[in-house]
Amino acid sequence: MRTFNQTSLTVALLLFISALVNAQTSKPAGKSTASSELIAAATQTKATNEALIKVQEAAIAADLVKLEQLRKLVEDGLVARLELENAEALLAGLRTNLETFKKNFADSEQIIAELRKAEEMAKAIPLLAAGGSSSTRSFLKPTIMRYGGQGGWSLNGLTAVQSFFLSNFGRGLPVSALGQSATHNRLGYDHRNAVDVALHPDSVQGKALISYLQSHGIPYLAFRAAVPGVATGPHIHIGSPSHRT
Repeated sequence: MRTFNQTSLTVALLLFISALVNAQTSKPAGKSTASSELIAAATQTKATNEALIKVQEAAIAADLVKLEQLRKLVEDGLVARLELENAEALLAGLRTNLETFKKNFADSEQIIAELRKAEEMAKAIPLLAAGGSSSTRSFLKPTIMRYGGQGGWSLNGLTAVQSFFLSNFGRGLPVSALGQSATHNRLGYDHRNAVDVALHPDSVQGKALISYLQSHGIPYLAFRAAVPGVATGPHIHIGSPSHRT
């Protein structure tokens, strides 16, 4: 099996998610195969780093014992201090490597989670029925649009969004779900740090809100239609995608 490094996996993940969200008539089988290969590569990377972590931790534990012995020998004048300093430098290198392996392990876990989330999203995106008209196929738009954002998001940021909307449209932001709701409990999603706004993303107000979110680096999902098991109708979800509970 081919092994991916962390950079390759991250780039592949971004390309894969982008293709899932923006593709119009891609075949599900192709998506599943690409996803399975990436998940397998990330899982192999995770397993490799997990093994390296165990080896490195054992080496550090052994070196700590040797280091204590060296310190005593130096204090007794039996070993030169330079030998102790060299041993300390080697131990520092082992600890640096351990942190790298731990980061790679955590990154792999995150990539696997994101890929599985993307798979769920791909399954939820309804494909155009075979009997649809040619005009419908020609003007088909993605059901779900996703923007990952560049800054963090929390419900504390909602006040600024509400102020923008009120000053531009003279009415309050039409929030349909603030944090967790009964609907999200029923669908099985953790929506505690997200807000749903009852606006169609193609409406004038919906486009203005999306433009504002993008200009401020705020992540969102925009749904043009209901998606079985994911969204009950058109709306704009402010915040990162909700995870399954």
